[in-house]
Amino acid sequence: MVEPPAQNFITNQMNTTAVFVYGLIPQIFAYAVNFPIQKFLRSQRIVTPSAYISTATLVVHLLLSWLAVYKLDMGLIGASLVLSLSWWIMVVAQLVYILISDKCKQTWTGLSLLAFSGLWEFLKLSTASAVMLCLETWYFQILVLVAGLLKNPELALDSLAVCMAINGLLFMVSVGFNAAASVRVSNELGAGNPKSAAFAVIIVNLVSFIVAIIEAVVVLALRDVISYAFTSGETVANAVSDLCPFLAVTLVLNGIQPVLSGVAVGCGWQAFVAYVNVGCYYVVGIPLGCLLGFKFDLGAKVEISRSRLDKWEEKKEPLMKNR
Repeated sequence: MVEPPAQNFITNQMNTTAVFVYGLIPQIFAYAVNFPIQKFLRSQRIVTPSAYISTATLVVHLLLSWLAVYKLDMGLIGASLVLSLSWWIMVVAQLVYILISDKCKQTWTGLSLLAFSGLWEFLKLSTASAVMLCLETWYFQILVLVAGLLKNPELALDSLAVCMAINGLLFMVSVGFNAAASVRVSNELGAGNPKSAAFAVIIVNLVSFIVAIIEAVVVLALRDVISYAFTSGETVANAVSDLCPFLAVTLVLNGIQPVLSGVAVGCGWQAFVAYVNVGCYYVVGIPLGCLLGFKFDLGAKVEISRSRLDKWEEKKEPLMKNR
């Protein structure tokens, strides 16, 4: 029996994704080490070294990615393996800094059994934090899954992938404010300065919101050409242009929500935010999105460009070969 085009497309996408995911397995362990290291440094207001290390790693990552994909012809598996390697480079570099830096000599004196004291309380707090972040991240992955079930899934996924790439790139700004808010609020509260903590919350939200407004304006101004940074397809460019107003609203909201999450982490309210994420994302967001996308056919907004597919059959060459 011949598979329908949509099902065949989804199957191919799953196979391609599987190849990429295999190379990301080492990155999972790098995540587990990297984020505690960064929290350890940020709690002491040591931020610049991590920034320098990340910048240098980015340069190395770009060079190694070009070498693996285009020169060694390793395809997607090469790209994902290089990504994992880059994360481990950051981990090792930050560990070396902690071991040799004079700033960390009094806070890091080596491994000790004292690290296991109060472990249960820390485990409860960190588990709530992990659930909070996972619920938020999984929500975006579910959006991709739902988009693959829409009419003309290839165009839907292509346009959504471009929008999510732009959102992910700009979202890093909000993540930076998130980290700053969590560390500053926790430090001020720990020092017994609630007024300073409240003032920090106001300032960081205001700055993040202004930056988000600027990002949204830039995206709207470049809505007709912004997708060409990712693909040369005119059909996808038109679909992305139609989605940009919604992307702009998302960017503005992202200027506030991650910062508030950071404030909650600084206050130790991770469990509360996890409940909020469940309600907003999974009780309201996904069911409402499915209702509007399938029942009211609003998810087929990218279909307005579909007629161009019959007029211009764009032949797209993949940027990276799947080996």
